[in-house]
Amino acid sequence: MTDLRELYQQIILDHNRAPRNFHDIPDADRQAEGDNPLCGDRIHVSVRLEDDRIADIGFTGSGCAISQASASLMTSAVKGRSIAEAEGLFHAFHEMVTCGSGDRTSLGKLAAFSGVREFPARVKCANLPWHTLHAALRGADRPVSTE
Repeated sequence: MTDLRELYQQIILDHNRAPRNFHDIPDADRQAEGDNPLCGDRIHVSVRLEDDRIADIGFTGSGCAISQASASLMTSAVKGRSIAEAEGLFHAFHEMVTCGSGDRTSLGKLAAFSGVREFPARVKCANLPWHTLHAALRGADRPVSTE
């Protein structure tokens, strides 16, 4: 179990140091802003769709290692997927970090956040990018807040 926790920590640290898809999408079809006032995390998610697939996705912003790594892993996980598949991942991730349930094997590297549940203040950090993506895909016009 210790080896698995260390692997998860390495994944989170790697994605915080070198976030994937950290850029804006100039021709985005959908976008949303997210804010976690408690931690100071701020994120902007932009998505370019082709039919019902996420052709490109990027994020910008700043925040703690958990929120930045979550956004990085999230964008990597949903790129190329349908909106329905991305929404399914949103629900599975949310279930994992809030309730500890769900099929972690289907989440792949996203399972690195399974231990976040033990730190309630960090659950909001991990969920912020996902809720921001969810809002973008729904075409929400108001910023997402964890408060």
